[in-house]
Order: sequence, then C-alpha cells, then structure tokens
Amino acid sequence: MTRPRIGIITNQHLINDSYRAHAGGIMCSEAVAEVADCLPLLIPADPRLTPLPELLEAFDGFLLTGGRPNVHPEEYGEAATAAHGDFDRARDAVALPLVRACVERGQPFLGICRGFQEVAVAMGSTLHPEIRDLPGRQNHRMPPDGTLEEKFALRHKVKFTEGGVFHKVMGAPEVMTNTLHGQGVVNAGARFRIDGWAPDGTPEAAYVEGAPGFTLSVQWHPEYNAANDPVSRPLFEALGQAARAWSQRQTAPMHASA
Repeated sequence: MTRPRIGIITNQHLINDSYRAHAGGIMCSEAVAEVADCLPLLIPADPRLTPLPELLEAFDGFLLTGGRPNVHPEEYGEAATAAHGDFDRARDAVALPLVRACVERGQPFLGICRGFQEVAVAMGSTLHPEIRDLPGRQNHRMPPDGTLEEKFALRHKVKFTEGGVFHKVMGAPEVMTNTLHGQGVVNAGARFRIDGWAPDGTPEAAYVEGAPGFTLSVQWHPEYNAANDPVSRPLFEALGQAARAWSQRQTAPMHASA
C-alpha cells in the first residue's frame, strides 16, 4: 500500500560556498518516514518551481521545517532591520500561501520553529526579531558550542492549556523540550491559537482555530530523536494519521446519488 506523501519545505543552501541547492534536514525525512510512516519528499522553496495548485494536489500533508532565514517583516507589516537577520523571500512566497490554502482545505501540516512562525504570520501574527531582548524573557537560541546532542538537549518546560489540543495529543499538561530559536510571536492573529508556553511566557505551541484539518505548530525541534522522544513521537504520529485520513478522502470512490 502506498504511504501518504508529506512535502518537506526546504531551505536554500550553498554547497562548497558556491553551488546553490535546496536542502532538507535528514532528521526531518527520518521523522516523516519512520514515525509518521509517510513518504518524505523535498519541496524546492521557490514559487517559480513549485506552483501552489500543484503542491496541494501532489501531497497529502506538509512539514514546515526550521531554517536560519527569518520570515520577512514586511509580511507582518513592519520594516526590516539588521536585527531581523537574513531572509528568504522565495520560501516566504511558497510557505505563507501554502499555509492559508491548507487551512482553508483542511489539508494537514506540522510547523517547526520557522514553520511555527510562518503559520503565525500567515494567520496575521507579528514577530519580535530577538525574543531574548524582551523584558523577562530567556535566551531561546541554540547554544553556540557543544555536540549535536548538547545543542538539541531538553532545556525548558512547555505548559499546555488544560484539556486543550496539545494536552490531548501529548497525554500530559506539561513537557520538556529543546529550544533553538531567536524570534518569537508577540501578537497572535485572531485564529492563531497559542496552546503552549515556555516558563517565561514565550509562545511554544499553537494551532489554527476553526480549521477543518490538522494545523499544529511548535517552536521547538521535534524532529531530533523523534522516534524515541516521548514529546516528538506523538506529534509526528498525529501528522501521519492526519495525512492518511486526507489521502483516503481524496481516493474514496465517488458514489452517484440515487
């Protein structure tokens, strides 16, 4: 039986500092294949190459990955400054319309880190360029040194709304997560429903209120050790279940009315 197809949004990358490429993290592909039990396929983040209608028809769900460039502040009505870091307007032009279309259609997606911020902006939220600069906030960025295990180590708790969407998915009101982001949501859009917070009040988990499909997003990186981590595994399992449900609806035979 053919597995559902999950499109994984890529990032621009330079091989040997000269050869342009669209790249995706192996951890993301492994999480989709081994935990969600879906077929992982990389999507070039360039609207010239990947028109929205074809993406929607080609895939049963999407993984909005993390990435070093940030969503351009013009997308949420602000001017760009040096504090906003690097940008990838081509990825913005793929991901933001894709999010809105998936919300409308009920097509599933999971947002991770930058993907969380893409969903937030697509739903009318604003971002702060450096969340650690806000009063009372912690440094959520990746540790500059150390092994991969140390960079992705569990660093703070995330508390969910009692009885909310994430509480039900996780089976727990509070979990421990890694943290590797600089930006964060400041003002949430009307439908971007924050459902989990770090101890300093930084939004860490959200969904789109009123959407007919699976729209979960997290600010941390659940793709790391996804098969074994008790927080990561339920997220990818839920994405896989949603993608299978979408695929079955699309392939169900049409019955003529009597």
